[in-house]
Amino acid sequence: MVLTARHFLLVAFALVLSTAASAQRAATTDALERLGEVLQPAIEDGSLQGISPVIVVGARPAFEATQAWFPTAAVVALADAFGRANLRACEACMQPRVNSQDGRLEYSSVAISLEEIIAIDTNTRGASAPARAAVWVDETDAGVAIRIVSLSTGQILFAQNLDGALREVKRTAQTFNFADDVQRRLRGESLTHVFIDVALFPGQHVSMDIVDQFGDRNLDMAGLTLSAFDPIVGIGGCYHRVIPEAWNLSIGGQLLASIPTAAGNAFGISGQVLDPLVTAVLVVRWPIPQTSYAVLGTASTNGQFGLGITLMNFSFLPVLP
Repeated sequence: MVLTARHFLLVAFALVLSTAASAQRAATTDALERLGEVLQPAIEDGSLQGISPVIVVGARPAFEATQAWFPTAAVVALADAFGRANLRACEACMQPRVNSQDGRLEYSSVAISLEEIIAIDTNTRGASAPARAAVWVDETDAGVAIRIVSLSTGQILFAQNLDGALREVKRTAQTFNFADDVQRRLRGESLTHVFIDVALFPGQHVSMDIVDQFGDRNLDMAGLTLSAFDPIVGIGGCYHRVIPEAWNLSIGGQLLASIPTAAGNAFGISGQVLDPLVTAVLVVRWPIPQTSYAVLGTASTNGQFGLGITLMNFSFLPVLP
């Protein structure tokens, strides 16, 4: 048999399709693994507390390659989250339905209604307690989408898009935090942070910022600054601007008055005592992901340049806001 260029193209195309299908299965599997992590807090102490038993009425795959295993995998993931004794699977709810009434047959392939779910559950549960909520799990391009609805009120108890990295959850959390912060500011409440800057090489700058976060996107921070080096024993104000596009890099400055020099001037001691009366400091902070630290760079009008680290909102300062 002679292999032509067409045969090679067909083989390459088949390999690409196989690889895409495997990738899709991996994305769905990862999302199902994250499903329990997201559901568990809501089941234990949230909107899903006390809603069992739950009936699975939809587990719809999105790809031909996942037709066979996705419904089973989705039910297994839900059983791990709710407990197998609290979960029911309604096979009839996932199929087209034929109803006979008043001498006529009605074929329906549209989404099942809550009344139909309750009727099916009543006819099949036997002596068990009636289901209190229905759950749909659909496969998506990025992972899975889940929806849980109360059978008694029709209220949506839980709805979420999930992928293996929980990017959708993080975006939802960011949106919620933004709305929550708007409400907080309308109530006149503050959002206070404490930053401790320690730059020791080649120059020295040690200071503490107590700032309030504000602005239309909460990207501005301003407040009080206290310093221990450059200047030694200084007090003043600071302002910083966060740049989300640069991994939350913040650029700002501190304007500090030297307390010893000011006291010396007040008592008639001419000249600077330890530092100039006023010192300006450029401060750049680059947060280290998943930690309470940031890489620090400083430059002051005293000719000091320093590299170090910033400690952000540490709990060993319980007396501060």
